[in-house]
Amino acid sequence: MEEFLEGATKVVVCGIGNDIRGDDAFGVYVVEKLKEKVSNPKVVFLNCGEMPESYVGKIIRENPSHVVFIDAVHFEGKPGEIVLADPEGTLGEAFSTHKMPLKLLVSYLKEQTNAKFILIGAQPKQTGLFVEMSDELRESADKLVELLAELLKGI
Repeated sequence: MEEFLEGATKVVVCGIGNDIRGDDAFGVYVVEKLKEKVSNPKVVFLNCGEMPESYVGKIIRENPSHVVFIDAVHFEGKPGEIVLADPEGTLGEAFSTHKMPLKLLVSYLKEQTNAKFILIGAQPKQTGLFVEMSDELRESADKLVELLAELLKGI
């Protein structure tokens, strides 16, 4: 992650998910926690909910050098396992509760910006309606928040 953020001048961090669907809340949980910990004018946090495509205009207006998407993604890992991936790769097409595949969204954003993109995905355990986030995902989310907070404060 340090390598990805090298040379960053403006970072947009997009949390994706639904906070009433258990582990699907991973991305929005991380972004909300980061908002509390990081106060840096070079970093913008967006809680995109289930519709990151609705934030395209905002992302473009921020003119970021780097965009980080955080989401629960099914990739056959252990619950809570974290993966860093190219959102235009296979994981950008992975099962998601969201309408537009991340791959398409990033493809469009690349045409509109000169930003670099990364997906931080976590393998969910449970995504049923009205269930709590699993202990595995909450633990991974909290560790990720600490790591990202340190990196983003230094940009």
